Amino acid sequence: MIDFEYQSPSTIEEAVSVLAEHGDKAAILAGGTDIIVQLREGMRQAEVVVDVKKIPQLTNIEWREDGGLELGASVSCTRIYGDQAIIDAYPSLADSARIIGGWQIQSRASIGGNLCNSSPAADSIPSLIVEGVTCRIAGPDGERKLPVGEFCTAPGKNCLGEGEFLVGLSFPAPATRSGSRYIRFIPRNEMDIAVAGAGAWVQLDEAGETIESARIALAAVAPTPLSADEASAWLAGKPATDETFAAAGDLASKIASPISDLRGPAEYRVHLTGVIVKRALNGATGRARGGDRNPVIPNGLKKC
Repeated sequence: MIDFEYQSPSTIEEAVSVLAEHGDKAAILAGGTDIIVQLREGMRQAEVVVDVKKIPQLTNIEWREDGGLELGASVSCTRIYGDQAIIDAYPSLADSARIIGGWQIQSRASIGGNLCNSSPAADSIPSLIVEGVTCRIAGPDGERKLPVGEFCTAPGKNCLGEGEFLVGLSFPAPATRSGSRYIRFIPRNEMDIAVAGAGAWVQLDEAGETIESARIALAAVAPTPLSADEASAWLAGKPATDETFAAAGDLASKIASPISDLRGPAEYRVHLTGVIVKRALNGATGRARGGDRNPVIPNGLKKC
C-alpha cells in the first residue's frame, strides 16, 4: 500500500474543504471495508484518506416528525439490522444490511459506503431504490439532493463531483399496508457477490388483495443497479397473486443485460432475475399483510 495522509474532520464543512483541496487524490473512509482493500491491492490511489465517521451527522439515525427517516451515510449495517424501528419501517433495508459481508464486516461497513462504492452487485442499492430514498450530498456549493436511482453512473462510478461526498439518506414515511423485501442469489451463504439480486416494495388496498403501487429494482444484471419502472407500473391494480408476480418478474427480466462471468452465463442470470423478482414480490406482499419483517439470516434462522 502506498503511504497516504490521514485526516478526520469533525464537521461537514471541514471534510468538503479537504476534498476540494485534494481533488481526485482524496478518498473517503466511511467504514473502510471497500476503500482499504482497494488501496492495498492498488485498485485505487490516494494521497489523503478522509475519515468521516467523526462527523456526528454521518452516524446519526433521526426520525422526522412526518414519520420518515434521516440516516447518516456512515451508520453501520449492524446498527441498521439491530434497530427494530428501522426493520419495521424499511424491511428491505434490513435484509440488505444483514447480508453485506460477514458479521465482523457489518460492524464497520455502512449503507452509504456500499452505495458510494457503486458496484453493480451492491446489495443495498435495490433496497434504497424501492424504499424511495433520496441522497443528500454535501459539496463546495452546499447541499444537494438526488434520487438514489440516479446516483450510480457506471461500474464503480457515481455522480459525486470534486469536493462532494454523501452525508445522508432520506427515507419517506412508510405507507400504510406496505412491505418490502430484498433477495439475492449467491453460490455460497456468506461473503459472496450476488449472481442476481432483486428488491421489491408493494402497497396493497384495504382488503390486502390488490396492488395499489409497487417498485422493483435489480442488482448484478447490468452495469449499474436498475429500477424496473415498466414492471413496477404494470403491477398497479393487479391482484397480488403468484401469477401476477411471475408476470412482473418476466417483464423486469427484459431490462437485464448481464455479462457472462464465473458467477454464471448471461442467459442464466436473465432467467434468474425473473425468479427472484417473483420471490421478492411475494416476500414484500407477505410483509404488507402483516408478516414477519425481520431479516432472514443466511442459515435460515431469525435474528435474535
